[in-house]
Amino acid sequence: MIRRVAAVALLVGGVLSLYAALTVFETWRVGRSSDTSPVEAIVVMGAAQYDGSPSPQLAARLDHAVLLWKAMVAPKIVVTGGNQPGDRFTEASASRDYLVERGVPTTAIFEEASSHSTWEAFENIRRLNDDAKFGERLHSIVVVTDPFHSLRSRLIAEENGFDATTSATTTSPVDGSSAAAKHVKEGTPVGLCPRWGVV
Repeated sequence: MIRRVAAVALLVGGVLSLYAALTVFETWRVGRSSDTSPVEAIVVMGAAQYDGSPSPQLAARLDHAVLLWKAMVAPKIVVTGGNQPGDRFTEASASRDYLVERGVPTTAIFEEASSHSTWEAFENIRRLNDDAKFGERLHSIVVVTDPFHSLRSRLIAEENGFDATTSATTTSPVDGSSAAAKHVKEGTPVGLCPRWGVV
């Protein structure tokens, strides 16, 4: 009896380990893909800003969005992210100003400026889309974020009704062991659950 229980426990543990390994690999794979097919909007996931200046991580995402916009992947850029208590600026407003400084016209930039998580960002974008805040209704989008964050962002976008692809920045300051740890975290079942994910 004890041997049978031990065998079952080993089998379950092996299956769970294999599943975890596969999901981490899928997180890694999606983060290294870049779909530049034409879509209706580029959605840039927010990250920290410092008194109106994007953090290096957010700047890397925005620089990549500019490249996609100049390549005519999409005519619109949606920037996301609220602010922390006491902040004068939101992540979205800091992102907007950064894009304008790099030649993107204000008419091409749309803000979602109240979210504090990936789930909230896409939930708010869906609501704004339902209220026709982006001009014509958006269906297809490409999500710009860090490689480790791409798969979960795409899954959340899809859950909110968008036909979503991803194009991750290649210049993120999150690299090396830090990036590897985040890939592992994002690849766990908890990390991939749209409502449980942290950022």
